[in-house]
Amino acid sequence: MTTLVFGHKAPDTDSTGSPLIWAWFLQQRGEQAEARLLGQPNTEALFVAERWGFELPQVIEDVEPGQKVVIVDTNNPAELPGSINDADILAIIDHHKLFGGLETKGPIDITIKPVACTATIMHELMGHVATEMPEGIKGLMLSCILSDTLEFRSPTTTPADQALAERLAADLGLNISDYAAEMFAAKSDVSAFSEAELLRMDSKETTIDGKKLRVSVLETTSPEQVLSRKPALIEAMPKVAAEDGADEVLLFVVDILREEATMLIPNDTVKGIAEKSFDATVSGDQVVLPGVMSRKKQIIPVLKV
Repeated sequence: MTTLVFGHKAPDTDSTGSPLIWAWFLQQRGEQAEARLLGQPNTEALFVAERWGFELPQVIEDVEPGQKVVIVDTNNPAELPGSINDADILAIIDHHKLFGGLETKGPIDITIKPVACTATIMHELMGHVATEMPEGIKGLMLSCILSDTLEFRSPTTTPADQALAERLAADLGLNISDYAAEMFAAKSDVSAFSEAELLRMDSKETTIDGKKLRVSVLETTSPEQVLSRKPALIEAMPKVAAEDGADEVLLFVVDILREEATMLIPNDTVKGIAEKSFDATVSGDQVVLPGVMSRKKQIIPVLKV
């Protein structure tokens, strides 16, 4: 049986590139493996796949019972197919906190490390096979790291992430700043997406003090493109929350260059969350949070309802 490799719903560059990378690795070991997606990738991921000559993996909504799978870039059941516990999970490769709730048919390989990017972990796990990576796989790996670290600006960045990215860029003959600028420009073009799509594009579900929150982040070098749509986004936030069974949607527009986030404030509940979580004073429909760039390290861990 072919092993399917996939990341989380609402795939970003890491959850698009890492399944392709690991499927290639499994194939090098003589195993049948294919990458899959659990949704339509964002514009940066689309750019990266095309730049390095990859067709986008097939999008699936669920998995069949007994299907062999490898899960990458998440271990949260809420971000995975509804029938994931009926699948035959072979391995998990991730860099997020342990959520719990997944069930396996037997002992499996689990690697979760505190680095910025799943691809960094994969490179280490590959061992000598990493020396055989073709240009396209190297390009995907570099792209995943630059995306997840925001070109090393994110506080999640580790020396291992940066050293690997610099080595890959040298192998590929790329200037990191120039290439990252191309990636971020692609990510910043959100003109084709509706407000609801933007709120779901890069989001994660979490429960804080019994409240279910959809925490959405839009990373951009042109925050004005998003903030110019603020009234429509604020109007859409309660609708998306209701449709998705969440109590609230929290939206953070991360300015990559200024290294700050703007949080939209649609109601008094979200205002209270912002003030309690970030020690901020909110007087309007948005609040700027200097230095806040990482949902994983600086947003979700500090949320208070």
